[in-house]
Amino acid sequence: MATNCKNDAPGMKGCRSRDENGELRLKRSDTKIKTIEKQYNIDLGVRGDMLWGNYKDLTGVKSLHELITKK
Repeated sequence: MATNCKNDAPGMKGCRSRDENGELRLKRSDTKIKTIEKQYNIDLGVRGDMLWGNYKDLTGVKSLHELITKK
């Protein structure tokens, strides 16, 4: 799957650009869970219209990396 993201981080799945400090840009809190589930081919067991920020608050997950490595 090719992405058209400017400054896309090499080796990262999906559009994950880096900020001015060279760190990966954080996933927006208003991203819907169904988008994350589709992008990473996982089932998080919650409604697809739940927001990433709400999911993090509910589960205590701090980052996408933590989420993916736990799944």
